[in-house]
Amino acid sequence: MSLRVTDHALMRFVERASDATLEALRAQIETSLTRAAEAAASIGATDYLIVRDDLTYVVRGSAVVTILTKTSPADRAHALRRGGTG
Repeated sequence: MSLRVTDHALMRFVERASDATLEALRAQIETSLTRAAEAAASIGATDYLIVRDDLTYVVRGSAVVTILTKTSPADRAHALRRGGTG
């Protein structure tokens, strides 16, 4: 029998049993994206993508709404049009 850990269980593990807290992970992501977000804000962009380390961060307003992996430029454009869902 193989056992699968759900996303929910993994998040609870990170939150409750790991040295890393969700707030620490959130702060790490926010810090790593600050420069790109500031650049986007300087040109008035509100909905945009940040591509970094093989990940695509979909930003709406002042929030990262999802993070995609291994996406093509067409997939990124589609995610931005859809609001980062899915």
